[in-house]
Amino acid sequence: MGRGYTTALLPGVLAISLTFSSIQSVALPMVQDFGWTKEIEDRLLAPLPIWLVAAEKIFSGVLQGIVSALFVLPVARLIMGPIPNLSFGHFGDVLLITILGAAAFSSLGLFLGTAIQPQQIGLLFGVILAPMIFFGCAYYPWQGLSTVPIMKYAVLINPLVYVAEGMRAALTPTAPHMPLPIVIVALIVVTAIFWILGMRSFMKRAVG
Repeated sequence: MGRGYTTALLPGVLAISLTFSSIQSVALPMVQDFGWTKEIEDRLLAPLPIWLVAAEKIFSGVLQGIVSALFVLPVARLIMGPIPNLSFGHFGDVLLITILGAAAFSSLGLFLGTAIQPQQIGLLFGVILAPMIFFGCAYYPWQGLSTVPIMKYAVLINPLVYVAEGMRAALTPTAPHMPLPIVIVALIVVTAIFWILGMRSFMKRAVG
């Protein structure tokens, strides 16, 4: 691949790895826990508030997302070779985006894992994750959509866009990217929205 393309691709690959790891590590166990075996009932017997059980799932997803990102970053760099504009001078920003992105997609995983029935789990990959990746600016920068203004602003509903653009702002700050403050605010809002929706869905399934 062209050297210039790797500048846009590395942050996107990192974002996909982070989001996939976070969402799957929460959503798939939730589907199993609320399946016909009702394995969640053992956790609900613990002497602590029910919402903490859900919070633990999200926290676990955040940790797995961080580990995935820290593993994929050096491996992707090794495979792709020299990458123009790549800089590790803002590693604090990389870590911040990693944590916020993992929190956002772990919360989304909690919501999807409790809202989707076990027999419909295929929808998670075919209907939700596949379009999310394609329109998530992982393989191309968000600024590259300027030639299609409608699409440029329509994809902003996709939380993966903010993770990918945040990684570009932190790892390739001289390349085109979305402003980092906007990315941070967007990821906080996404996390808050899906935290609330996920908690409500979890409590409804657990108590019901």
